[in-house]
Amino acid sequence: MEKNIVINHFKINFQEQGEGEVILLLHGWGCDSNIFKNIQQHLSQKFKTFSLDLLGFGKSDKPDVALEIYDYVKIVEKFCIAFNIENPILIGHSFGGRISIVFASRNKTKKVVLVDSAGIKPKRKLNYYLKVYFFKFIKQIFSFPFLKSQKEKVTQYFRKKFGSSDYQNLDGVMRETFVKIVNEDLQKFLSQIKASTLLIWGEHDTATPVSDAKIMEKNIPDAGLVVLKNCGHYSFLEKTYEFLLILDNFLQ
Repeated sequence: MEKNIVINHFKINFQEQGEGEVILLLHGWGCDSNIFKNIQQHLSQKFKTFSLDLLGFGKSDKPDVALEIYDYVKIVEKFCIAFNIENPILIGHSFGGRISIVFASRNKTKKVVLVDSAGIKPKRKLNYYLKVYFFKFIKQIFSFPFLKSQKEKVTQYFRKKFGSSDYQNLDGVMRETFVKIVNEDLQKFLSQIKASTLLIWGEHDTATPVSDAKIMEKNIPDAGLVVLKNCGHYSFLEKTYEFLLILDNFLQ
């Protein structure tokens, strides 16, 4: 059932199904709660499930200022308080994994499932930094009064040339939010996760490679990694049957 709640004066949309122990489903960047539709339907046979549209996505409100990962975590914490949720099971994909990592590091959670999770800052090659500093240089140059009229046109050109698809599809506050979040390394929180943690990864994930999962497995005290063959960043969609078999076994 689709519902909404107001948290910090923002409307948060969510899907609620089932009864029993609580599972929170947290989607990836650029997605919404509907991406977990089949997963939630399956889990709701044995659990009470909440699948959230995170702030800025789906039918939830857009933020009015750029957010950090901690702002998203606080919203999930307040959501739990509002529904008297204690010791939830977290399932986070990609960006939702980031939220799950920080949440689980400072809140009591029964179990955590990180699916192709973000959170490890990638090792950048030199050409990446050259592009970043060149872009910043261009923005400064076109801030001079006699060039200011061309600034937006020129910066838009270089955004399209150098920016990732996620970055290019954003504007304003959500673009600033993306930059803040994607550049934060969450490794410092991994050792603070006390809950049993399952890592499920696509073998050919290029957005958050298996090497990231191995870092998480090494640093989370009670963690195990399962790599699904012949799939990428959306392993739970590409290999749903295998994903659910593994998940059901972990949640027993």
